[in-house]
Amino acid sequence: MIKALIIDDEPRARNVLHQLILTYVPDISEVRTAGSVDEAKSLMEFYLPDLVFLDVEMPHQNGFDFLQLPNNPDFDVIFITAHNSYAIQAIRFSALDYLLKPIDPEDLQEAVKRHYTRSESFRQRKLLFDNLAANIDKRDIKDFRLAVPSSEGVFFFMVHEILRLEADRNYTIIHLINKRPFIASKTLKYFEDMLAKFRFVRTHKSHLVNIDHIIRISNNNEFIILSDGSRIEVSRRKKDEVQRQLNI
Repeated sequence: MIKALIIDDEPRARNVLHQLILTYVPDISEVRTAGSVDEAKSLMEFYLPDLVFLDVEMPHQNGFDFLQLPNNPDFDVIFITAHNSYAIQAIRFSALDYLLKPIDPEDLQEAVKRHYTRSESFRQRKLLFDNLAANIDKRDIKDFRLAVPSSEGVFFFMVHEILRLEADRNYTIIHLINKRPFIASKTLKYFEDMLAKFRFVRTHKSHLVNIDHIIRISNNNEFIILSDGSRIEVSRRKKDEVQRQLNI
């Protein structure tokens, strides 16, 4: 069973989420609430949650400030936010979870299920929180650092280091500059959505390619060559899109 803590400065939002948890998430056995980071800090002197529902947009100290408090115990976090695309991207780039207000009960249930499947150590989770804090401080999403958990641990890298991403059933093989590939337990579609604002093109159902690393396209437009020498197929269905993206 899970002990949870809700941190949100809006009383109504706290109450709504509390009721949703009681109604739809029986695995959460105990719920406490706090209206500020300071109140949460005081509460956690005697109440240690397994899972924290953390509002991003709060006055004075926001949700991200809470993660930087010293001596925080080992807990998982699900961020709560209104439609703040910058914050959402920062959270996603740090391999962390979030829910959008107003919270949908099914989304809440799925987020708690994902909590059970997360396998990061305390140290790894702290690194993810630190990565999130660093991303939030950036002025441009293009400067975000990406965190990708795998069976080997958590990999951190900049988007411009990605050569290409390759589908492997429900997994993705990530190819980086001057580094060995590794396998991420996310679909290629997941990364395609995340990288939508960057210069990537889907050349095939199995390949997502960094446009900045394309050095040549064949005369018949059936394949491209990347800066590492790899040759990537361009499917018939994707030819027009590839040509458009490359201004051919």
